[in-house]
Amino acid sequence: MVTRRALHFVFKVGNRFQTAHFYRDVLGMKILRHEEFEEGCKAACNGPYDGKWSKTMVGFGPEDDHFVAELTYNYGIGDYKLGNDFMGITLASSQAVSNARKLEWPLNEVAEGVFETEAPGGYKFYLQNRSPLQSDPVLKVTLAVSDLQKSLNYWSNLLGMKIYEKDEEKQRALLGYADNQCKLELQGIKGAVDHASAFGRIAFSCPKKELPDLEDLMKRENQKILTPLVSLDTPGKATVQVVILADPDGHEICFVGDEAFRELSKMDPKGRKLLDDAMAADKSDEWFAKQNKLKASG
Repeated sequence: MVTRRALHFVFKVGNRFQTAHFYRDVLGMKILRHEEFEEGCKAACNGPYDGKWSKTMVGFGPEDDHFVAELTYNYGIGDYKLGNDFMGITLASSQAVSNARKLEWPLNEVAEGVFETEAPGGYKFYLQNRSPLQSDPVLKVTLAVSDLQKSLNYWSNLLGMKIYEKDEEKQRALLGYADNQCKLELQGIKGAVDHASAFGRIAFSCPKKELPDLEDLMKRENQKILTPLVSLDTPGKATVQVVILADPDGHEICFVGDEAFRELSKMDPKGRKLLDDAMAADKSDEWFAKQNKLKASG
C-alpha cells in the first residue's frame, strides 16, 4: 500500500482571523491555497451545511510530501462543540515552541520537551521542542477509539495500513502507509467516541483506479460508506474523485484519487492574499453584532 498517502486532517473553524494567526504565526505554517465556495460540498467536506464556505490548506510545505491541515469555515457559524474523538496532532518544531513563547500563546509542558497547546476552537496540538528528523515536522494524528482490536482490524486489514507500534497495556497503536509519512495513532478510551459537531475528517490518496475496489470492499465487509464514489469540482482547478468512509467509531475518512489530487493541490502563490482578502471582505461578525445576535453554533 505504498501507493497510498496520508494527506490532511479537516478542521471546522469558527474564527478565521484567530485560526490564521495560530497556524501562520505560532506553528509557522504556510498558506498553501485558499478556495471559496457558494454552496455546500457534495461530500460534506465542510460538514452538514448547505451555505457559503471556504477551504484553506495550511502546512509546512507542499501537499505532495507534507501532511497538512484543511481549515473549513462556514459563514454564519461561530463555533462548534468539541467531542472526545480528536486527541491531537503531534509535530516536531523548536521554532513553533519559540514562536508560541514570543507571542505568549499558552503552552503546557506535559512531558520533557513536549508542550500541549490549543488551536482556536480547542483542537489540541503537541509540540516537541526539537528539530524534525524528516522534511515534514508533522508526526502523527491521534484519534480516540472504543475498541482497539476492532479498529486495528479496520485500519490495517481493510485499509492496508502497516502497524508500526502496538501497546496493549496503554491501549494504543501507531499505523501508517510509509515510514516517511505522518502516522495515525489510535488511542483506546473507556466508553463511546463522541464526535459532537466539531468532528473532523482524515484524508488519504490512492491511485484513482483503486477507488471503486475500495468501495466494493467496504460494501462486502458491511462497513459504512458515507459518500459513494463522487466527483468534486473546484472552480478553475482539477476535478477529483472521492469516496468517504467511516471507521467502526464513526471517524470520517476520505480517499481521493491521487493523480487529480496532485494537480488540485499544487501550491498557489496567491493563497495567502486570497485568504486575507476573504477575511477582509467577510462582514458577518459585524452584521451579527449590529443585530445584537450571536453567530450560530455548529
